Amino acid sequence: MNGDDDAFETGSDAGASNDVPDSEDPNEEEQYHLEVGPGDVAESVLLPGNPERVEKITDGWDDHEVVAEHREYRTATGTYDETPISVTSTGIGSPSAAIAVEELARVGADTLLRVGSCGAIREEASVGDLVITTGAVRQEGTSKEYVREDYPASADDRVVGALVAAAERLDYDYHLGVTATTDSFYAGQGRPGFEGFEAAGSDELVENLREAGVLNFEMEAGAVLTLANLYGLRAGAVCTVYANRVTGEFRTEGERKAAKVASEAVSILADMDDAAEEAGADRWHPGLGLGGE
Repeated sequence: MNGDDDAFETGSDAGASNDVPDSEDPNEEEQYHLEVGPGDVAESVLLPGNPERVEKITDGWDDHEVVAEHREYRTATGTYDETPISVTSTGIGSPSAAIAVEELARVGADTLLRVGSCGAIREEASVGDLVITTGAVRQEGTSKEYVREDYPASADDRVVGALVAAAERLDYDYHLGVTATTDSFYAGQGRPGFEGFEAAGSDELVENLREAGVLNFEMEAGAVLTLANLYGLRAGAVCTVYANRVTGEFRTEGERKAAKVASEAVSILADMDDAAEEAGADRWHPGLGLGGE
């Protein structure tokens, strides 16, 4: 059965309200994979890959509580700068990230910020810098199962603006541009496989993307952005550079920077929403400034 070897529990009235069989939507109050329900998560959710990053992210919040933990998915909810905020780890790659987007949306999340690490393919993006994604090359398979391949994986302009404002407030070095999302850390990013295996075209992959202005590789943003656009959600991504494929450097430096920027961005987005509401606007735009200013 998809997603697990265990059978789903079934109930006589499960799914009866919309006539969807249990096998097609096993989620009632509690989501099958994330084990979260209505009221467990805030509207804005940070999405790191590694469950161990959840604690490192929440260390910078006003308060938090772990509300669910199942497989690679660990979820905590709290406040940052008095703004409700949640974090859910997704594990590695787009398939598990897409599950997180699906199930978080079902319990009320409407703003998703991918937070993690990446490999830069431009010399100017130094190890420890941040990359804020404006859009993604969909070099992963998950989003292709949702929509045609030429559908754009674009980040929400408000989320991008909030991430930039947060990086400026925190005085972090950052780069703004296009990310390539892959399914493979090795062959899909032009690295040699076991015993030097080289996938077809891997010797040209990095250079071709560099010439197209792509900034970095990672493994989730393309799917997160695509699904968010399909479902009318806000989404963006910010990653710390661990590797620079041009200079050959690799260091796990600045791990908490992306988390701090994303958390600050959630607070800024709340101010944006307040400004739009005060102005009677359907959505925030730069001419509105921030609420309370």
